[in-house]
Amino acid sequence: MKLLIFITITCLIISFIFNRQKTWIGIRKGLKMFLNLAPTILMVLAAVSILLYFLPNELIVKHLGENAGTAGYAIAALVGSFALIPGFIAYPLAGALVKSGVGYPVIAVFITTLMMVGILTLPIEIKFFGLKTSLLRNMLFLMASLIIGIITGIIYHL
Repeated sequence: MKLLIFITITCLIISFIFNRQKTWIGIRKGLKMFLNLAPTILMVLAAVSILLYFLPNELIVKHLGENAGTAGYAIAALVGSFALIPGFIAYPLAGALVKSGVGYPVIAVFITTLMMVGILTLPIEIKFFGLKTSLLRNMLFLMASLIIGIITGIIYHL
């Protein structure tokens, strides 16, 4: 984190040296984007926190933990395929799920399907790419996410 802050400050200083006006415009736009996203991020994180609070850890571990097996992969793939959660929210959510006892292979399937499979966005995708291409892409990425989960499980247990 310290390295990221250092790089950001260094780039900001360099940007100020080259063009103060554009730098201030960029800072204002970035701040505006952050402030627009903040309520959504906070609401999703609050909803997830409340959900994790009310769901017993045993239930989460039973269905998504290390011993959940194929059912855990299927649940993660299904939720990830239907959810419309951006990455900057999904990764902290994944961290919270890991702390609750969810296995890394299941998290890998969830995150991969979340980023690569889009059931809810399928009608839009079909409009642009056609039915065959859209269905093929989603099916291939769904299979790929399951393979990634299996590989993660193998690597994690080494």
